[in-house]
Amino acid sequence: MIDPFGLALPLLRLLDAEDAHRATIAALKRLPSRAPGKDDPRLAVSAFGLDFPNPIGLAAGFDKNAEIPDAMLGFGFGFVEVGTLTPRAQPGNARPRAFRLAEDRGVINRYGFNNDGHAPALERLTRRLSHGGGIVGVNIGANKDAADRLADYVAGVKAFAGVASYLTINISSPNTPGLRDLQEPEALSELLARVIDARDAAPTRRPVLLKIAPDLTLSQLDDVVRIARARRIDGMIVSNTTISRPNTLRSPLAKESGGLSGKPLFPLSTYMLAQTYLRVEGQFPLIGVGGIDSAETARAKIEAGATLVQLYSALVYEGPGLVARIKAAGLIESLDREKTTLTALVGRAAKAVAETA
Repeated sequence: MIDPFGLALPLLRLLDAEDAHRATIAALKRLPSRAPGKDDPRLAVSAFGLDFPNPIGLAAGFDKNAEIPDAMLGFGFGFVEVGTLTPRAQPGNARPRAFRLAEDRGVINRYGFNNDGHAPALERLTRRLSHGGGIVGVNIGANKDAADRLADYVAGVKAFAGVASYLTINISSPNTPGLRDLQEPEALSELLARVIDARDAAPTRRPVLLKIAPDLTLSQLDDVVRIARARRIDGMIVSNTTISRPNTLRSPLAKESGGLSGKPLFPLSTYMLAQTYLRVEGQFPLIGVGGIDSAETARAKIEAGATLVQLYSALVYEGPGLVARIKAAGLIESLDREKTTLTALVGRAAKAVAETA
């Protein structure tokens, strides 16, 4: 099947990064969604009480306003996460705010949760329930000017519990001032308590996941995992973008402020994934994110402790055909070759990866 997104990549790269993103969303809204193909049964994964057809997901940030979840599922993703969504619409930070680091296969963004707010996304997600299958998670955040940020997360749970397959609590974006402070123990404990109470009071119980930053110290990670386990959340996503800048970066845009994603994030995010996996001790599954751009990196995330994985930045360079390549070359072929299962791969290299720092 012809992939119009892939064919358009050379033209999209001629545009500003944000303009290219907007053009992609606009085009996919106009194209008829295609039904996902059948995945090999060996790729099926059960996690958080959900049954995923394959472990490859689209990370939050691509479909900020829940405009094209079915179109993205049609490219073969096992699940799609929309958002980040805040209660009220907000414009985000001033442009330019997205930069391709082509030499490094990375991206820097400082969007700042630009989105249209809960209401339009809720309407779209409600409408798709009548016809759309597949797993669609909702990533929720707080408005930049919120008087009570914890209340914004509770509002997100209440708004989307009826239409989301799962809910992600995003407290790890570096582009909203003070947001990462919610990863501190006292604030995190209160936040998760209120979120879980709201989830449990909703008519439909949805899994709640926590998305963390890769820039935590190991001591901070100890606290985050301890509180996450105590509050009995359903899973964690490791990780968001990083404010650090590896000394290997070559792009002249590397000094732009914001969160760095893509290939340069892979070592740090995978190290933090392994460290998280060892601390969680099997209490809940993890989603590994950050720098997945090939079959090999997807498998490396799984071996470091991820039950599921997500990607986004690699689409800028590889197009959505990457999803099929990961499933075929990275997973099915290796499972055949080693006569093993996805479950057996999860975390088998975590100790080794955790010792790489």
